[in-house]
Amino acid sequence: MSWTLLSGVVFLLGLALFAQLSRRHELRRMRRSVTERDHAIRQGRAVAQLAHPIVDLSRCLGCGTCIQACPEDQVLELVHGQAMVVNGASCKGHAVCEAECPVDAITVTISNAEDRKDIPAIDEQLEAIGSPGVFLAGEITAHALIKTAVRHGSQVGNEVARRCEADQDRDPRILDLIVVGAGPAGLACSLEAKRHGLSFVTLEQEQGLGGTVAKYPRRKLVMTQPVEMPLHGKLSKTEFTKEELIELWQEIASKHNLPIEHGQTFAGLERTKSGSLVVYTQEGTFEAHNVCLALGRRGIPQKLDTSGEDLPKVAYSLMDAHSYSDRKILVVGGGDSAVEAALGLAEQPGNEVTLSYRQDSFFRIRSKNRERLESSLAADRLQVLYNSQVESISPQSVQLSLANGDRPETMTLPNDEVFVMVGGIPPFELLERSGVSFDSEHRPKSGPLVEQGTGLTQALLIGFGISLLVLVWALVNSDYYLLPGNERPAHPKHAWLRPGLGVGLWLGVGACTLIVLNLLYLLRRASWSKLNFGSLQLWMTSHVATGIFAFLCALLHSAMTPQDTPGGHAFWAMAVVCVTGAIGRYLYAYVPRAANGRELELAEVKAKMAQISEDWNQEERHYQNHVCEEVTALIETKQWGASFFGRLLGLVGVQRHLNRTLHRLGEEGRAQGVEATQIKDALGFARRAHRMALMAAHYEDLRGILGTWRYLHRWVAALLVLLIAVHVFNALVYGNVVFDGGNR
Repeated sequence: MSWTLLSGVVFLLGLALFAQLSRRHELRRMRRSVTERDHAIRQGRAVAQLAHPIVDLSRCLGCGTCIQACPEDQVLELVHGQAMVVNGASCKGHAVCEAECPVDAITVTISNAEDRKDIPAIDEQLEAIGSPGVFLAGEITAHALIKTAVRHGSQVGNEVARRCEADQDRDPRILDLIVVGAGPAGLACSLEAKRHGLSFVTLEQEQGLGGTVAKYPRRKLVMTQPVEMPLHGKLSKTEFTKEELIELWQEIASKHNLPIEHGQTFAGLERTKSGSLVVYTQEGTFEAHNVCLALGRRGIPQKLDTSGEDLPKVAYSLMDAHSYSDRKILVVGGGDSAVEAALGLAEQPGNEVTLSYRQDSFFRIRSKNRERLESSLAADRLQVLYNSQVESISPQSVQLSLANGDRPETMTLPNDEVFVMVGGIPPFELLERSGVSFDSEHRPKSGPLVEQGTGLTQALLIGFGISLLVLVWALVNSDYYLLPGNERPAHPKHAWLRPGLGVGLWLGVGACTLIVLNLLYLLRRASWSKLNFGSLQLWMTSHVATGIFAFLCALLHSAMTPQDTPGGHAFWAMAVVCVTGAIGRYLYAYVPRAANGRELELAEVKAKMAQISEDWNQEERHYQNHVCEEVTALIETKQWGASFFGRLLGLVGVQRHLNRTLHRLGEEGRAQGVEATQIKDALGFARRAHRMALMAAHYEDLRGILGTWRYLHRWVAALLVLLIAVHVFNALVYGNVVFDGGNR
């Protein structure tokens, strides 16, 4: 007994220690995520420039599948047990998070689409609204992925082929289609047109293929998802460097003899009186019934508009870093292209590379580039000048201005090469003259994204219907199920309702089969698993459905009287698994949602505090910053530093502590001559921020307690599988004695 007691104490204390350490680790991780999100909001990188994920907190289970699936890092993180957008600017629009979410809680949409003037008005067929026969595909539609561009091009080619087949009276002397651009979208559209036997021509301003992709730096990894090209099929691998992809596209174009006209720069299009479309280039004109504008968004390079920018040493792209060595180089820009160029140049022998960026940190670059940049800075291979701008460029040097508070400084760098990578001027004006509208009023209206709810009502309705059918079955056979166990063998239905024979046996087999199918969901979710067909949402629905069906089948298999056997214990374990699963799927989301709601309100309060202070003078702004620092420190202590029991004990004193702090801050403001209204505003926001943080902390404590459903669900499920294995083994070895559960 003493040994058992000692072992139990050691086990329980070890388990408690593990739980406490895990909890601390989780809180530290959440604190980092919330801090990173607040930084992203202040720096303007909380929302992506194009595609942006939106999380429905009423549905999110906190399974983390979206985070595992996202090829970009730090876009989404788990905060209070639910997915939250932390660094939206890193989202590239892969939308795999949306596809993989098992409960349909994520939607990837175009950010601020209603107010933007850089998104063309197109319909579901990618046809420009108000310009029949004019289609847009690829990056110009505000979708930046190669996979999406290929899908767009294929869709346009199919749609034009369908229309041409329906219009047998069209003038055969006029081309069916003109494709402008030979990037991924234009190439896919050309291949689809070739497959359908259309008459077409592809116009490309460069001498090679690839469009924007061809301008990427040497050996850049440009694709990380499977892509299927028309007439070629699925590409042999999912990852390609720029050179590999361009070479493959050239082989495909040559193999299918695509009619590509190089050196044709698009200059506009017009519609003739007969309804056909005339495309103008700098080399001539082309006429067709349909046009696919597969243009990029970069257009012509954005310039710095500074003296010396026309010098030969100034370039706006870098094709091959290996061509430069023993040079003093300045790279201007803060995006992935600028960082990759600086890193590539810094790796060449003898180069002295400086990266100039006008912001105080990089917030639009991929996590891999961020890691490479930090490593290069640590190794002193390049230097970064934040808050800097180019003032002038001379043949031997570059002059920059550095922001240093209210006293900007000037720096002169010896220089041989300048690479300006600050984006481009999109061809929107040219497209508008060609009949493409960018007016948000002309774009199809999409309904606002609203919370869908957990789907509990629908699930209860389905569950009620299934259980009702089982109840009807039980009532129909109640003359057998209501009998005591010792009287059942004499009943006529015993031969086929008993657990060991007939329908009863097959119900047991069915329950085991459903459990096996149920567990396949875990394989589908695992990142290492090869089981990847079907959407995860469908698998989640199957997981829930098979769990309910298995439980009801097991109930009938036991002849409505589970016994004190491994099979009976497995039945009750299955009941616990179903209950904890239902808590997680339909009920658990409410508390994390409340906690995250307070976090979002807290972020809004902080943003409003920063916005209001913009109109204050330097001394008043300094006072508000001091208030923010004091209250933030108080929030950090109460939200992340204190323990659960510490917060419970401090409920009475926390308000008194806050009042003393705010009173002291008010006295300091009045002593500094800050206006009374501004003191009131600053302290009011501070009080509200503190309240939101404290509420989020208490919700997080409650979530931590309720979060034990996961462990019950998983470990009882493991016990269930073990008990079923024992039950089946005993049934096979000992026959009907165990199969009947004691009903001989």
